[in-house]
Amino acid sequence: MTEAAPQTGRIRPRSLSDVAVVTVAAIIALYMAELYLRKLWTLGPDGLSGLSKTLPYWDFSNLWGGGRMALDAHVGLLFDVDAYRAALRGMFTPNLPNQEWSYPPSILLIGAPLAALPILPAYLIWTFGTIVCLWLAIRPLKLGGAAELAIVLSPAVIWDAVFGQNGALTTALLIGGLALAPRRPVLAGVLFGLLTIKPHLGILVPFCLLASGNWRAIVAAVATTIAIVLATGLCFGFDVWTQFLTQTRPLMTAIMEAPFPQHYHANAITVFFTARALGFGVTAAYGLQAIATIAAIAAVIWLWWPDRRVVEHRERVVLTAVLAVLATPYGYTYDTIGATVAVALLFTSVSRPPGLILAACWLYAFFAHILNNAGFHVGVLVPSFLAGWMFFSIWVRSREADMLPAPAARI
Repeated sequence: MTEAAPQTGRIRPRSLSDVAVVTVAAIIALYMAELYLRKLWTLGPDGLSGLSKTLPYWDFSNLWGGGRMALDAHVGLLFDVDAYRAALRGMFTPNLPNQEWSYPPSILLIGAPLAALPILPAYLIWTFGTIVCLWLAIRPLKLGGAAELAIVLSPAVIWDAVFGQNGALTTALLIGGLALAPRRPVLAGVLFGLLTIKPHLGILVPFCLLASGNWRAIVAAVATTIAIVLATGLCFGFDVWTQFLTQTRPLMTAIMEAPFPQHYHANAITVFFTARALGFGVTAAYGLQAIATIAAIAAVIWLWWPDRRVVEHRERVVLTAVLAVLATPYGYTYDTIGATVAVALLFTSVSRPPGLILAACWLYAFFAHILNNAGFHVGVLVPSFLAGWMFFSIWVRSREADMLPAPAARI
């Protein structure tokens, strides 16, 4: 794939208003992070968090608990909802609210080693380890130290840590793979194969690779996926895949299609969930989501088609990560770290939105549940706006390039 040449003059100089916006956003972020983390780790007499009303490890307790069951040769419990909940309560506390196993079995290759440790050190290794992976993935984008710090300490990343979720890891795999695809296609394919631990976030990847003709990355991704499936089967039994398809997948579909609202919709941020919030039925919501998904696919095919010289590679990577949120029906605020990367990229650009709007997009993860619970399901506007602005900037540059006089012919 032909690389776009770096475009000069696109780095915006800092102004006093920029410093003011960054300062105010940072103060708000620090206050909200301290508030949420303190409430998360303030435990009641039942041992549950004052913020989440469950374990302070929140969703990580599923990964660790499932890994513990796998180590104890009780992997079948993952696919029996009642038995799984009883096993978790036996591990932690009888007061534990209902939880479900929701992951492909391949994630046990991570969860089982972590479960060999006590849950607190395992949680800390998981949280800080995935954030380090995110930092390594964004380094090739060359955004600068301040922008990288704004990403790894962003509200979306903090919220990901509060949930004990995997958003930092999946964003690292997606952005890292996309960034490396032209120069190191085999390594990129390996990262895409690993992304199958949360496959709905990689919907756009095959279309990026096909559009750019990156067959080495495609082969590496397929080979990595097959290797992961085989390794999972050899470690935990091949029937885990059958049970995942017949038990876990229908369960998660039922949870997604449950009557609106449910408590977990407080952090939902997709076209599908927004449509449900507006009163659309399941079929109509899927229809709107299909339109968004098809539009996102068409957009990345255009972006990754060879010789799009007006598009910088890092711009292509970040824009694809933003579109990934719009392409999936199942996503939450901790899946929007890619949008935070887009905010950081745009903030350094001459052609950018007002700083206050970018600050609002950066901070949104902290306020999503407040707005959603109040009936304002506007979260999908964040990735939509960022993607729209980036495409508009590309269109403007392409128009300017078209109006430039052709170079004079040499005699």
